[in-house]
Amino acid sequence: MDSRRTVATSPSPPSPPPPGERAQIPSAFRLLHLYFRLLGAQVRSQLAYPTAFALDALAAALITATEFAAFALVLPRFGGLGGWTLGEVALLYGLAELAFVLMDLTFGGFDAPNLSAHVRTGSFSTFLLRPVPLPLQIFGSDFALRRLTRVGLAAAIVAYGVSHVAAEWNAGSVLLLSGSVLGMIAFFGGLFVVGGTLTFWTVESVETMNVLTYGGRSLISYPMGIYGARLRRIFTYLIPAAFLSYFPVLHVLGRPLPDGLPPSAAFLSPILGPLLLAAAFAFWRAGVRRYHGTGS
Repeated sequence: MDSRRTVATSPSPPSPPPPGERAQIPSAFRLLHLYFRLLGAQVRSQLAYPTAFALDALAAALITATEFAAFALVLPRFGGLGGWTLGEVALLYGLAELAFVLMDLTFGGFDAPNLSAHVRTGSFSTFLLRPVPLPLQIFGSDFALRRLTRVGLAAAIVAYGVSHVAAEWNAGSVLLLSGSVLGMIAFFGGLFVVGGTLTFWTVESVETMNVLTYGGRSLISYPMGIYGARLRRIFTYLIPAAFLSYFPVLHVLGRPLPDGLPPSAAFLSPILGPLLLAAAFAFWRAGVRRYHGTGS
C-alpha cells in the first residue's frame, strides 16, 4: 500500500491573463491620436487632386459669401432689420454660421445622408468590427476640408460685426459669445446625431431633421423679433434655439431679453447645447443596439 498521504490544498487563484489579453482602456491621448490619424487620411485623400479641391473650397465659400452679400447690400436701403443695424445682424449671422460650419466639419459623419449610406450598403458593420470606439470612427469618417474656407469667411463676418456695433467689449463679452458658439456646436451636433441615429430605423434620409438643423441655423441667423409670435415661442420655449445666440448677442448689445426673461438666460447656451448632445448620444447607443446589419 502506498504510504504517501494526499495533502489537501486549496485551489490556487487563477493567474492573470497575459498583458496582450488584458482589457485595454484607451486613454484620452490615444483616442485623440487615433482621431487625428483618421483625419489625416481624409485630408490626404482630398488633397490628392489639388485643382478639384480648390474648386470645391471656392464653391463652399461662395455659399456663405452670396448669402451674406444678399442682405448686406439690401439692408442699408431699409435702414435696418427689425431695429437691428447691419453690423448687429452681421454679428448674429456670423456667430451662427461659424458655429454651424465648425459643427458640420466635426459631426459630418453623423449627418443622416452620410450615415444612411453606410447602413444601407452594410459598410456600417465594418465600423463595429474594428478595435476602435465607434463614435470616434464616425467622427473621423467625414472631414470635408473644403469647409475651412467657410470657417474663415464666417470668422471675418463676426469680426466685421464686432467692429460695427456699439458695445463694450471686455473679457466677459468675449467669454459669453465664445460659450454661445460652443453651445451651438453641441446643440446642432446633437441634432445631427439624432438624425443619423434615426437611419437605424429607416435607412432613407430623415428630411424632417433638416427643418431643425439647416432650418434652425437659418432661423437663428437673424433677429428673432422679425418672426411671428407663435414661431418665436416655439423656438424659444419648445426648441430653445433663441438661447443659443440671440439672447447672448442681446446681452452683449445691452438690450433686454424678451418676455421679461432675466439676464441670466443669456448664459444658458453652454449648458443647453451639451445637455442635448448627451441625450443624443444616449439615443445613439440605443440605435446601435437596434442595428442588425443588412442581412446580405
